[in-house]
Amino acid sequence: MSKAYAEKEIWFLTGSQDLYGEETLRQVAEQSQAVAALLDGSDAVHARIVWKPVLKDSEAIRRAVLDANADDAVLGVITWMHTFSPAKMWIRGVDQLRKPLLHLHTQANVELPWDSIDFDFMNLNQAAHGDREYGYILSRLGVSRTTVVGHASHPAVQARVGTWVRAAAGVDATRNLRLARFGDNMRYVAVTEGDKTEAEVRFGVQVNTWGVNELVAAVEAVEDAAVDALVAEYEDLYDVADELRAGGARHESLRYAARQEIALEGFLTQVGAKAFTTTFEDLGDLRQLPGLAVQRLMAKGYGFGAEGDWKTAVLVRAAKVMGAGLPGGASLMEDYTYDLTPGAELILGAHMLEVCPSLTTAKPRVEIHPLGIGGKEDPVRMVFNADAGTGVVVALSDMRDRFRLTANVVDVVVPPADLPHLPVARAVWQPRPDFSTSAECWLTAGGAHHTAMSTAVGIEAWEMFADMSGVELLVIDEATTRRGFRDAVRWNSVYHRIAQAL
Repeated sequence: MSKAYAEKEIWFLTGSQDLYGEETLRQVAEQSQAVAALLDGSDAVHARIVWKPVLKDSEAIRRAVLDANADDAVLGVITWMHTFSPAKMWIRGVDQLRKPLLHLHTQANVELPWDSIDFDFMNLNQAAHGDREYGYILSRLGVSRTTVVGHASHPAVQARVGTWVRAAAGVDATRNLRLARFGDNMRYVAVTEGDKTEAEVRFGVQVNTWGVNELVAAVEAVEDAAVDALVAEYEDLYDVADELRAGGARHESLRYAARQEIALEGFLTQVGAKAFTTTFEDLGDLRQLPGLAVQRLMAKGYGFGAEGDWKTAVLVRAAKVMGAGLPGGASLMEDYTYDLTPGAELILGAHMLEVCPSLTTAKPRVEIHPLGIGGKEDPVRMVFNADAGTGVVVALSDMRDRFRLTANVVDVVVPPADLPHLPVARAVWQPRPDFSTSAECWLTAGGAHHTAMSTAVGIEAWEMFADMSGVELLVIDEATTRRGFRDAVRWNSVYHRIAQAL
């Protein structure tokens, strides 16, 4: 199996103590290696599970945690108390853990050997109460973790561990993310603003700005041969409008879009950025608002936010990493307009240009049309419909004293009719639990109008991501009610203000 995060590791730490003697500890080591191997061999778990020697005292635990913190290859740590591991031994270690933590509540055997079980077996297999001792100290210390219960061979257990690994990879991506802003936020817009310093504290992302004319210089420096090669790639991969093809009346516009893509990717590589923003109000001497270039870069895994929206760019990058290797994709999205037919309400999501083609398995069409704002030449863009299926739209809002994630589980559908006069990429969806509840709850939460749409990873991964990042998350799904959601917003406001350090 090819692992999506093959270069990354999850350390498997097993708790025990010196009380049991060498023979028991040898069996503990053998059995914990077998459990780790089950997870490492699972098709659902996309990082290497690395077994570490059994931990029997406080200093060994502390050292293992510090080593995990310091190792850039480590996404997170799985812990299991095979026998009884007195939890006071774990205080110094888990209190210093800075990587995501999964508490695996399992045991070596699936079935009990009812006809032969004796106290030696009981003495060896104590996770039923050993993990309870450990869970107590995690709760007392307020340590954030994901708890997974069941045998490591069970597909449901492996799937949850696999989702946790994906969430940990998303957190690792934001903690090591550099984001380049070309220009500032769209003027007078509130929700795209945010505290960049607090974002680095909370998520680890470094948000910095470069003058757009630095990008202009990079565009002008692109060599014709590179443009030729990329244009040929466009014509091979996409249904390119005749007017944009070689010999067409507007072929130069396609070539300029190619120059933008090459320059953008080169610039981002040079500054070490895996996410970026643009804004139509600050284009300098760029001839087009980047459309096709942005769509292509998102398809390569970059995060993007329109109109200077760096918070959405962070989410798109996290979604790209969490969904690596899965069917579906992730993109900038915006709730644009509604179909309010009673009982069949739909949301049409799109943006001016920048929706990622990872949302479709169809061949996109490359077209050129007027934009109507920005005062530049007509931009080139891909046009397509997002594939039907389950998705999640997630927004990040700055609530002054904290960041808030708002997420809605949605069902992406085939548009009920063709859209021949809407020359942008788009997605059409039914929000859960229904349109009016979803919209009311989203507005109550103060959710942003820009979102990251993910059709690869679901809500569970976002729940884990929020928990690992220490960020509030409000979920709107099939179980949501207006009253319950309103109360959750109120309770969360109190909780997060109390929980934050003074």
